[in-house]
Amino acid sequence: MWHSFFLMAVFTGSVDPVKGYSNGKVSIACGNMVPQHGHKPSPDSPPYRITVDTSTFSPRDNITVSLQVASNRTFFRGFLIEARDALKLASAAVGFFILTDPQESQLLQCGHTQGSGVSHRRSTRKSHIQAVWVSPEIPPQRVQFLVTVVHEYKVYWVRIAGPVVSLRGVTAVPSTAVPAQTNTPTALSTPFSSMGCGHSRSCLRDPVGCQPEADPHCFFLSFITDQEGQSVTFELSGPAEGYLSFALSLDKWMGNDDVYLCVNVGGRVAINAAYVNGRTHPESASKEDLWGQAWRLADGVIQCRFQRNILVPQVESRVNLNQSYFLFLAHGSSHQGLIHRHDQQPLISTNQKVITGHPEELCGSRSPLLIKFHGVLMLAVWMWMVSTAIFIAHHYKYFWPDTTLLGQRLWFQLHRTMMVLAVVLTGVAFTLPFIYRRGWSKRAGFHPYIGCTVMALSIIQLIMAFLRPALESPRRTIFNWMHFGTGTVCQILAVVCVFLGAAQQALLLSSPWSAAMLTGWLLWILLANLLLLMHSYRLRSRGKISSDDKENILSAQLDGEHGEISKVKKIVLVVFLLGNTVFLAAFIKAIESV
Repeated sequence: MWHSFFLMAVFTGSVDPVKGYSNGKVSIACGNMVPQHGHKPSPDSPPYRITVDTSTFSPRDNITVSLQVASNRTFFRGFLIEARDALKLASAAVGFFILTDPQESQLLQCGHTQGSGVSHRRSTRKSHIQAVWVSPEIPPQRVQFLVTVVHEYKVYWVRIAGPVVSLRGVTAVPSTAVPAQTNTPTALSTPFSSMGCGHSRSCLRDPVGCQPEADPHCFFLSFITDQEGQSVTFELSGPAEGYLSFALSLDKWMGNDDVYLCVNVGGRVAINAAYVNGRTHPESASKEDLWGQAWRLADGVIQCRFQRNILVPQVESRVNLNQSYFLFLAHGSSHQGLIHRHDQQPLISTNQKVITGHPEELCGSRSPLLIKFHGVLMLAVWMWMVSTAIFIAHHYKYFWPDTTLLGQRLWFQLHRTMMVLAVVLTGVAFTLPFIYRRGWSKRAGFHPYIGCTVMALSIIQLIMAFLRPALESPRRTIFNWMHFGTGTVCQILAVVCVFLGAAQQALLLSSPWSAAMLTGWLLWILLANLLLLMHSYRLRSRGKISSDDKENILSAQLDGEHGEISKVKKIVLVVFLLGNTVFLAAFIKAIESV
């Protein structure tokens, strides 16, 4: 395994894979800076500093360039240094270097000038290295040093931005060396447009395909890399009372994220940068690295635009935009510039995206996949399986008198199988929110408490069923009432839990659609039960059989005189199952779309 460590003080140019060598002979890397190690660059902030001994220079001046570790606990193995015109970052290296430690470094020819790059000679551990850069006779007005650092074969940083030095007589600029930067926000007169999404820039939209220039309910995030490959422009738009924000994250879990906020402050929009450390309130960060700021506030829609460098090494919390991240898009209320918790679950991109990568249309979801599975399983169990099992037990116990399955009457086998499976699937669904939340949710209201009660009652009901006494036992009546009572309470609480779950922030089905559909499902269950009860009452009211003689009722249902009753019960069962299936399918489709 090659242990190569590259250090490049260069101006950002195009990035292509390059070979890495432990002997430091990496002239092939002069134009691109990315070691071909088969691994992605580290997303963490680089634990290294690159410094110079002066901020200005004249032709043929010497500038000492130093690379050192930020902590005694780390090291590096190799390096490669270049300097380029800060205003023409894709151009060749300028000037040349003089070695100060020939045992650890060597000169390279990058471009047409011998010595225009300096690299490591061997892959030993290092904590500090120096080289002297000599400016050309006709130097550019500004020169910037950037670095690519490899700690070990699998751990390296690409194009870390170093200091900018200016030709004497030229106004100095910040070390990020972006021309014509301004941090003063300007007001926009026209809304943002989605034109170019997927072609010239990447976009994340909710709803999918919405247009911020025409739809006031459209949440919109776009970003595009400038032609010089030096900075990225972000545009953010959406309806919000207080603020809009987006974050760049390495995973789909909030914490250790690079955050940018557009906050409504007294009718103007303040564009801020922040950092989230765990599931806590964002901590303000320096916004000096943001420029080209613009905003618009109209009809309850906040829009803001800003630029930032791809690499901002002087701000520890700013991530490298050459890497891939999940995108979070959130909104909420604010008071006098202070933001509150977001109003609903953030929109999270489905996949990671390299910010400086090829433009594409991104898709995302506000509901985590585990929570979607939780909702689908719970609805399948309580909307279809449990209601069907209870329906069969109540109305079809004596409908198939001679039909058995594995030695038991058909209705009992159907009822028992569906109920046991219901408890098992409820247990599986019950664990998913705890896995996602990594513990107990403090913001879910009564839903988790009722859910735990339903889970406990389901297990109790299952245990009672396995311990039921014999049919002739005097305790059978007690069991029947306990079984009926526990099941009824459990079903009622489950229905309440379903209503509350549809409004949870992690799922948040559309309202009032979800409440109306659930109410329709309950009415459907009641209607089917009422219909069969009315038929049973009609049968008994003819006076030919006693209301307590269920076997006679069964015979009457099956003889020619009452054959229409048997036919009705078959039709009702089929229609009942179809109705439950339709309601369940509608909810699954709704959950899939959030």
